[in-house]
Amino acid sequence: MYIIYNGQFLPEQDLRLPLTNRAFQYNDGFFETLVWEKGRLRLLVEHIERMQEAASTLGLKLPTDLSPSNLEEQVKALTEMNDCSVFARVKLKVWRSGQGLYMPQIDTVDWLLTVQPMSAPSREPLNIGICAGICTQPSPFSSFKGPHSLVYVLASREKRERNLEDLLLLDAHGHISELTYSNIFWAKALTLFTPSLATGCLNGVMRRNLLKKANDAGWIVEEEIFQPEVLQEAEVVFSSNVMGLRPIQSIEGQPLALDSKLLQEIKQFALWS
Repeated sequence: MYIIYNGQFLPEQDLRLPLTNRAFQYNDGFFETLVWEKGRLRLLVEHIERMQEAASTLGLKLPTDLSPSNLEEQVKALTEMNDCSVFARVKLKVWRSGQGLYMPQIDTVDWLLTVQPMSAPSREPLNIGICAGICTQPSPFSSFKGPHSLVYVLASREKRERNLEDLLLLDAHGHISELTYSNIFWAKALTLFTPSLATGCLNGVMRRNLLKKANDAGWIVEEEIFQPEVLQEAEVVFSSNVMGLRPIQSIEGQPLALDSKLLQEIKQFALWS
């Protein structure tokens, strides 16, 4: 398997990172999970938007190698080298360069790009529970991937122990926030609902895309604070991430309405679903 480290193509076994690496020492960075399909990156505009927000929040200086055109060109070359140019999962890790303790010496970055082949995701309806062991917390870092990863690690561990397909995470006040690896949406009467970022949920790339497209299509969009009980009143509930949309048919064993026609209409908002 080949990787790209700071613009250089390498066999993965040749990668050498020092113990002073700030991602290892302090989790001083962020990451993006992207999808390569049919010669391009899905939702690249939304990914770049979130990368720029993350870099600004963390005080990082992104190199021109990570501009939209350069990033897509490098991913194309890497998928071809790894024989996964049709459909691939792409991981971009970005962290602050240099050494130092908590106080960084510099604000430039190192970065690592990896790809791996991927099969088509399931579209079967999900049966989920409510996470009991961990909650989301809003912070300057909660809207992008990296600094809050332990929330999803521990929630996913609970999901495994309870043998569930996914878990609904709540914030500290018991409001709906997100799933372990997706945002959550629901719809009723041509209104699209999703939790506010104030709950500490990730500002996912498909979330961004759906909110824009729904608004353009004339739907009412509500990003608010919601109690879990509102899901019982929805016409359809679904998860969203870069892989697409997936219906949710029950929560804690309680069935949810699943209007397939309405979900299909919502899928038309997204460039990829």
